[in-house]
Amino acid sequence: MKITIIGTGYVGLVTGACLAEVGHDVFCLDVDQRKIDILNGGGIPIHEPGLDQVVTRNVAAGRLHFSTDVIASVAHGDVQFIAVGTPPDEDGSADLQYVLAAARNIGKHMSNFKVIVDKSTVPVGTADRVSAVIADELKARSSSLEFAVTSNPEFLKEGAAVADFMKPDRLVIGHGQDAQGTRAQIMLREVYSSFENSGHQIYWMDVRSAEFTKYAANAMLATRISFMNELANLADKVGVDIDAVRKGIGSDPRIGPGFLMAGCGYGGSCFPKDVQALVRTAQEFGHDLKILQAVEEVNEQQKHVLVSKIFSQYGSDLRTKQFALWGLAFKPDTDDMRAASSRVLIKELLLAGASIVTHDPVAMDEAQRVLALDFVESPDLLKQIRFENDAMQALDGADALIIVTEWKVFRNAVLSEMKQRLKHSVIFDGRNLYDPREVQALGIEYHPIGRAVLTKFLQK
Repeated sequence: MKITIIGTGYVGLVTGACLAEVGHDVFCLDVDQRKIDILNGGGIPIHEPGLDQVVTRNVAAGRLHFSTDVIASVAHGDVQFIAVGTPPDEDGSADLQYVLAAARNIGKHMSNFKVIVDKSTVPVGTADRVSAVIADELKARSSSLEFAVTSNPEFLKEGAAVADFMKPDRLVIGHGQDAQGTRAQIMLREVYSSFENSGHQIYWMDVRSAEFTKYAANAMLATRISFMNELANLADKVGVDIDAVRKGIGSDPRIGPGFLMAGCGYGGSCFPKDVQALVRTAQEFGHDLKILQAVEEVNEQQKHVLVSKIFSQYGSDLRTKQFALWGLAFKPDTDDMRAASSRVLIKELLLAGASIVTHDPVAMDEAQRVLALDFVESPDLLKQIRFENDAMQALDGADALIIVTEWKVFRNAVLSEMKQRLKHSVIFDGRNLYDPREVQALGIEYHPIGRAVLTKFLQK
């Protein structure tokens, strides 16, 4: 089947490449000429493990194409996936300008029946707005062409997006109940036939329920993270090892072990904006989502927990201190810096006068770009931070190590060498990477999240 993907970000590029991988003829559109040039030149504009191989293979096979030609993109695909960004607006609501612009282009240039698929994460009711925009454009052309707008939210994890797409936990597709909706369902069954034939469950539902499902899923996962972080902060006060608690409750099949790791807050492109957008949607209908408001508040506070531990150790004047900082991206296996906890930590440390030597396996270029924007009004502060290509060399002469992202290479680092390189043997671990017994047996002072009782016990 001929498919058009509008947008070549994380969702669009992975979706397009993987649909080409299962045999479809895919046209990827983006208005950013730089990104299209990179893709047509054999590069990948984002870091996503395994994606480069899928893209290269399908470009060579002639099933995957990249262009900025809007008219050609509308002509190509009988199914048009809208996978553009929906960044948060100032009030926390999802900004739909790019989604509606894509819909407008489809309405302007379509010449046959189209199935429009909202792949972007969008609020409930967006399909209605997309339909209205397309209908207006067709009316302006005096056209009676038919179309159907559907919802097919993505559930991809950055760092594992290709595997998630090719072997999905589930597929959620919302479609209308009229003749056009039935026609769309038939066409989308063809799009996903290889997945359905492989036993992957497709949940068919109405469009609004599909739109809501995406937000509900991310809100639930964010809630679990904030719940454990709040318990971790209490655990430090009442003498509890939060890791033992995690294992104890995670073994309950009604709860499960996923997303129960205590840490220094979640970030990325999904959880923060999706929680905010769902809260905002509720407010528009005169309803307060009190739990999700608390989830967001707890997460913002959690991004300051490492700084609080550092200030408790050294005071708030850090002008004589140098810290090694491991991890910049919001999570491992990505270079995504959106809403990353490291940005909050870096700002507070630099304002307190500290100097920082930092390392991340893939995110340093993106971090330098983002931090330049964060400190646009005080660029001189960035002179206090240095980016080091070698993780161990970043430790040399540092008063302490701060860990923000749980990269495997950090988890497997040799603790004895870490101690040798550090000026003072102190680790502030925002991701609980190490066993406190092993760390403190080497004489390293260890400050994890929610495990103070264990570290204090070992110090006795």
